[in-house]
This record gives sequence, C-alpha cells and structure tokens, in this order.
Amino acid sequence: MTSIDHALLEGYLVRTRWFGGKGRPFRVTGVRELAELPGDGHGPDVGVYLVTVEYQDAEDGTELYQVPLARYEEIEDRHGHAYVGSVQVDGHERHLYDAVHDRDAMALWLRGFIAAEASGQADVGGLRFRRVSAGLALDPDLRSSPLTGEQSNSSLRFDDTAIMKLFRKVSPGVNPDIEIHDVLTGAGSEHIAELYGWIETDIDGEVLQLAMLQEFLSTAADGFELATGSVRAALVDPELTVIESGGDFGGEAARLGEALAEVHAALRERFPSERRGQEATTRLARAMAERLDSALPVVPEIGPYAARLRALYDAVAQLDGLQVQRVHGDLHLGQTLRTAHGWRIVDFEGEPGRPFAERTMLDSPWRDVAGMLRSFSYAPGVVEMSLVGRPGEDEQQELRGERAKEWSAIAREHFLHAYTAALEPAGAGSGADAPAELSPPLRTLVDAYEADKAVYEAIYEKRNRPSWVAIPLVALERIAAG
Repeated sequence: MTSIDHALLEGYLVRTRWFGGKGRPFRVTGVRELAELPGDGHGPDVGVYLVTVEYQDAEDGTELYQVPLARYEEIEDRHGHAYVGSVQVDGHERHLYDAVHDRDAMALWLRGFIAAEASGQADVGGLRFRRVSAGLALDPDLRSSPLTGEQSNSSLRFDDTAIMKLFRKVSPGVNPDIEIHDVLTGAGSEHIAELYGWIETDIDGEVLQLAMLQEFLSTAADGFELATGSVRAALVDPELTVIESGGDFGGEAARLGEALAEVHAALRERFPSERRGQEATTRLARAMAERLDSALPVVPEIGPYAARLRALYDAVAQLDGLQVQRVHGDLHLGQTLRTAHGWRIVDFEGEPGRPFAERTMLDSPWRDVAGMLRSFSYAPGVVEMSLVGRPGEDEQQELRGERAKEWSAIAREHFLHAYTAALEPAGAGSGADAPAELSPPLRTLVDAYEADKAVYEAIYEKRNRPSWVAIPLVALERIAAG
C-alpha cells in the first residue's frame, strides 16, 4: 500500500479540470487506497485512491474525489502532462501519473470488464466489475483515449466500441447515472447510450460506484455545438429570415422534444411517480423565492425583475398540485447527442454538487423541459456574444439580435409542441393531442422553472464569466414581462 503526501495531492487537484474546489481554500485531510490493480509486467500497476477534501471558507464542508494513479519506477516523458509527483515505496522512488491519461493503465480497467463478461461480475484488486450486456464481447486490444472538455468527471473511449466515464467527485450509494441507464437499457430505450457495465467497491458498509462503461456513439454530435452552428448559419446574413438562411433548428428541436417525452414516459413506467397536492407547489415556490433572495446580493442586476418574479412564484404556490417522477434533473443541450439514428440523452447523474439522496428525489418533468427551453435561448446568446465588436459588424448587431430571437422562438416552439403532443394522457398533465400552447397552469409552472434556472445561470456567470451575465438577464426580463 502506497502512502501519498497530502500536499502532493493538493498541488495536483488545483491543476485538474474536474476538481470542484478551485478558488476555495481547502486541504486534503485523508487519502485512502481503495484498490490496487496489478500490472502485466510491461506497464504500470495502478492504485485507486479516495481523497478527502475539506474546505475552510463560508461554505465549509468535505468532498470525496476518486484519483487513480499509475505507478512507474522510471520517469515516463510520454505522460508528462499527467505527472502528479513521486513517492517512496519500500525505499524505492515511484513516479505517479493520472491513470486516465495512460493507455497501459486503462487496459487494466478493460481487462476487468472482460473478466466479468461470462458471469456478469469480476473482482479485481479490490474493485468489482459489473457487466450488463453479455452480448457485447470486448476486444482486449482496444486502445483508450481520454476525451477533452468534460468538467466534473473524466471520460475516455476504447476505440469506437465503448466509452468509460470515471466519476471524480464520488459519494457512497447508487449513482443515479448508473441506475437510470441500467433501467433504460433493460427497457430497450432508443434515446440513451446503452449501458455495458460499471465499477464499484464497498466502503464502510456502503457501495461506492466509481465508473460506468457505455456504448460509444461514433456518429454523435454534441447538441449544443450543433445548435450554435445552426445559429451561426442563421446570422451569416441577418437580412434573411431564419428559414431563408437555412439556419432553422425547428425540425431537430421537435425530434428532441419527442425523444425527451419518450424518456420521461419510460422513467414514469419503471420508477415511482405520484401526484402531490398544493403543499408541493407551495414548497417549490418557497425554494424558488429563496434562491432569488440569495442571488440578489451576487447579481444586483436581477433587482428590477425581482418583484415580478416573486409574483410568478406566488402563482406557482397557488397551483393545485404537481405530478412528480424520476427526471434527468440537469437537462440542457450539452447533455444531448445527435446521432445518425436520432437524439440521445446522456448524463443522468443530476447536479454533481448535490448528494445522491437529493438527485434521486421525484421531481416535475417540466423542470427538464424548462432546462431545455433555456438552452434554446442560451445558444443564440453565446453566438451573439462571440460576434460583438467584430470589425464591420456593429451596424448589423441589432438585426442579428432579432434573428437570434427568431431562431430561439422557432426552436422553443417546435420542441415544446413535439413534447406535449407526445405525452400520453397518464403523463404530466396534457393529452396526446396537446396544442403548442400550454394551459395557463402549466405555462405558469414552466415559466417559473425557466426563471429559476436563469437565476442560477446569472449567479454562475457573474462568478465565472461576468461578460456573459447578460444572457440569463435577458431571459429574466422576458419572463418578468409576461
């Protein structure tokens, strides 16, 4: 068992994309080795560590992070970007590298999944590898490549066969991303990436789930990138309408609405769901109002809209009830992939900052709908921000703004119409022949969820990208205006 200096890990964490505590005073207070994966004699062995981080600021608390480290006797220049540091093991120096960036190290994870193919489970070095689809035979020669751009976890692909998401911030208990994918894979859902298996261990009498292996969607395009590309096409010549420019996203938005409705229906059938009375809408309205109050000191620009937003939340409190079920919980275009066979919805993990018990709570499916509607407003906002101040374009800025609003309105309308039309009578409150216009109570609920999401976005942008705070503020102005 390798002992690792806490200061070494502190220096490493702040260099990663996935560490959620950057910018906050913290210290590593514990390092626990969960497993040791023995090497094959040619590559490294790997230690999987559970690192406890304790914060010393106004938001005091602790977090657990998974850190798998490949251990070498010699310096490996090819992995220099993933170098963590060195430790002494039995009087010998060993060099540590982030295992996700090491193809030889990741081959040990692949071997674990292969070992589990026959019986559905294999125990390797302290990790339990679980398999779902025995029909997929993994090739031991598959090569891993880490994916870029992810913020809170680390993902890598095994050629064009599978993708493994390694959870960085972890909590004891069943991870909702694994739980929901397991159920929807068993249901044969066409709107997710099929689950192949996952990795877990036991800690202090509880299960700790560390990674999941899924189908790799080789033809997939990121939903947000697809949308912003469409917006850019619509703004090339702002004197043309969105339809005339070829930048119309309405058809794709409609297909995404249908996909979400089918996923919601599958979740409703296979997990608990219920209708709650007015006490539920009262609690919801109170929570939204409290978030607004907390946001005002951080983003005082929300102030002109606060009274009308509170009136909207008061209207939510007067609704006669709420249909709740398992939902995605953090849905936006960045959680979708467009493949040659249609839309796929990914990352059912929920908000990583919340404990599992909260992420798995039943909620209204209209929260997911509102999250996607916000995304259809965010995409044109991001593109507009990128065009501000470009030489020779300032005089067309107002016209571009009108086209951006047009793009958003088309996408939102098509998405909402397709979603509501796909709902069954037993669903979230609308029949299969639902019109594009929501009933007044549903419109109130969706507007409130949108406003609540925009308040959250305003806080995030104020703290991280102050120049972008105008994007959620525009939404709050629109919603407040009714």
